[in-house]
Amino acid sequence: MHNLTGQVAIISGGLGDIGQACAVELARRGADIGVSDLSDGGRVEPLRKEIEKLDRRFRFDLSDTSDAGAVGQWVAAVEEDLGPITLAVPNAAIVEMVDLSSMTPEVWQRHLDVNLSGSFYLAHAVAQRLVQQKLPGRIVFIGSWAGHAVHGHIPAYCVAKAGLRMACFSMAEHYAPYGILVNEVAPGIVNAGLSGKVFEEDPALAEQTRSKIPIRELMEADEVALHVAYLCDPRNRNMTGSVLLCDGGLSLVTATETNKIKKD
Repeated sequence: MHNLTGQVAIISGGLGDIGQACAVELARRGADIGVSDLSDGGRVEPLRKEIEKLDRRFRFDLSDTSDAGAVGQWVAAVEEDLGPITLAVPNAAIVEMVDLSSMTPEVWQRHLDVNLSGSFYLAHAVAQRLVQQKLPGRIVFIGSWAGHAVHGHIPAYCVAKAGLRMACFSMAEHYAPYGILVNEVAPGIVNAGLSGKVFEEDPALAEQTRSKIPIRELMEADEVALHVAYLCDPRNRNMTGSVLLCDGGLSLVTATETNKIKKD
């Protein structure tokens, strides 16, 4: 299936587990890939080789997406190298387990800068270029079920993801007449990133967490990527301003039970 042939995808936080999974899945479907992250971490070359094995072009840049100017430069560099960007996946995010009693202005602001502003900067920069070039496109935010369910141990993250959802809705309404569809994939508990590391260190906690999810399964990064790819598909012509919730049924039960995904 190469339904994205001729398209260019840009992914922030592209060296994280979800970012890499999205890069590979979109490349598998025919897109050329531009990713960024704050550091190499030894993950660039393995990802490059995997993308190039699929006969797709690949570009990596160091970029801080919380800096609007840096995002603009990154978008311009990818476009100059790979061509017009038609697919954007704002994925870069941070999460720190700091409850409200321990919250500092610095921690709060950093979550908003990276998870909310950084995602908006990338999405908006790509959308503006698409309008200028009179091209249709797809923007898929990586949100979270935490955007609508209180998690007492990560309130700054929850607030940022809630704001991201409204950014998605606002952009979807504004850019719809230009053929730019804007949606959100909202995973539940993903066995990747910080959660993945915690679960790897504490298998008992992983099993406990799994037991609290109605379908009794943790989500994997490649499953998130499949949902992103669906929303990027040009055959998806009517879905915009939507939240593709894939939380295993967690939103059907209380979030309080899952607030134990931390080390006591």
